[in-house]
Amino acid sequence: MNKTLTITVIAALGLSAGFIANKLFNAPASKSGQVTTGTPEYAPVFSLKDLEDKVRESKEWQGKVLMVNFWASWCPPCVREIPAFIKLQKDYKDKGLVIIGIALDNKQNIVDFTDPMDMNYPVLIAEKEGIALTKAYGNRLGVLPYTVIVDRKGKIIYTHRSELTYEVAEKVIKPLL
Repeated sequence: MNKTLTITVIAALGLSAGFIANKLFNAPASKSGQVTTGTPEYAPVFSLKDLEDKVRESKEWQGKVLMVNFWASWCPPCVREIPAFIKLQKDYKDKGLVIIGIALDNKQNIVDFTDPMDMNYPVLIAEKEGIALTKAYGNRLGVLPYTVIVDRKGKIIYTHRSELTYEVAEKVIKPLL
């Protein structure tokens, strides 16, 4: 096989594997209310510090529709999706949506990143300990970004591995509000 054909075949196989993984791991919950395979049924509880070093507990947002986003400042897809989350929070805050950004990064990096972004939702600092939390939320592969949407009863409705768009998030969130 010549070099060009070999590269083309490898690229096609990689794209196919990525497409299949995306379909398997980003499928929304079924209509029967079951969550995607490999995710916990209910959102795990947590306590983490925010940017002002105040301890925030997940129970603070009980009864709200939550979009929990695990991210890091060094992750390009994480950075790209944040403007969509700022818009979602603005558009749906009054209807009961709370977006929570959980940063798997150190505090200084997060402060340096968030200050100019004018983020309008809580940003919590998890650093390396966040890896266990993201796995508790069903992220078996440990990928970033990773987003979980939780209904008002605390049940995980949707998980998304990779960059999430405004349109996809809105489609999942609107029926829960």
